[in-house]
Amino acid sequence: MLECTNRFEDRAFLLLLAGVSLAFLWMLRPFFDVIFWSIVIALLATPVYDALQRRGRLGRNLASLTCVLLSLVLIIVPCAYIFYTFINEAASLYARLTAGGHDIHETLEKLRQVAPGVQEWLTRYGYGPEVINQKLSELAVRISGLVARNTVALGGSTVTFIVDLCIVLYLAFFLVRDGQQLRVLLIRALPFGDHRENLLFAKFAEVLRATVKGSLLVAMAQGALGGLIFWILGIKAPVLWGVVMTLLSLIPVVGAGVVWAPVAVYLLLTGDHVSGVVLLAYGVFVIGLADNILRPVLVGRDTKLPDFMVLLSTLGGFSLFGMDGFVTGPMLAVLFVTVWKIFMDEFKPPLSLDGSAPEATAPDGTAPGDKAADGDGRRGDTA
Repeated sequence: MLECTNRFEDRAFLLLLAGVSLAFLWMLRPFFDVIFWSIVIALLATPVYDALQRRGRLGRNLASLTCVLLSLVLIIVPCAYIFYTFINEAASLYARLTAGGHDIHETLEKLRQVAPGVQEWLTRYGYGPEVINQKLSELAVRISGLVARNTVALGGSTVTFIVDLCIVLYLAFFLVRDGQQLRVLLIRALPFGDHRENLLFAKFAEVLRATVKGSLLVAMAQGALGGLIFWILGIKAPVLWGVVMTLLSLIPVVGAGVVWAPVAVYLLLTGDHVSGVVLLAYGVFVIGLADNILRPVLVGRDTKLPDFMVLLSTLGGFSLFGMDGFVTGPMLAVLFVTVWKIFMDEFKPPLSLDGSAPEATAPDGTAPGDKAADGDGRRGDTA
């Protein structure tokens, strides 16, 4: 009777534990983005924190505060300035397009003069100059208008952004300082087995660092290089197009070439051969090679995901989590693969190439069949 009572009390307590945990997570739901980016900053800053403690001989509080201030100066402030310039250029583009779409009309007129045959072919299939101008104007106005309409909302949410930023930095301070202790507590609390939890936490940190360094920093480098050459060549809204190239570089297979390659072709067709050749060569040998040069240096070792899974997880992450998706998508994919690998290693025997389970080996390295045959032979000899 006492055992049944204890079992009931244990189950009731576990139910209470699950309910309280879910309620607490639901309460923190509005701050998931803030918590996520504080974890990102903490994981990126942890090596710096360890180096400051070992070589700089700084205390835990001072080393953690130094890491948070470095992330503020080197990452957050430059990104905020670029985003502010991006919003201004998008609003300016929207104002020009709604004034009559003069930029698009002028571009189409230049292309028509250079390649009249292409224009006749498009007209034959119902895509005359007026239709193309209208469709492009509607698309450009829709995209730039979305940004422009949100400019007021973004400006009005400046206070919210500052508050969220302060929370991110505050949480990052404690996560950097007490990250190892929190990891030990989580491993002790979670019921999945310490060796599995250690592996999952290691994979989580590895993938997050690799994704941020190998994807975000490389994409930012490509976008910055693209925006720089656009500014040098006098192309309008270089920051706007640099941000667009950064976002496209985050998506596998797509890349920044979707922006700079058509612009280079347009410059060549409209007679600006010097700018077109410069942009084409710069895009191939500078922007294009930045990924191959920077990614191995920044990442060191990849996340060991197939290319198709990287593409699907990135696109799926974008659709579900927004801009956080370029990190959360591949991270969930790697954790998915890791969990299934643990399951197969521990609960499923390996299969041979023909699909059959290989024979188990004895501690001395012999197969059971061989051992039985040897035994039979010895018995025959004895007889």
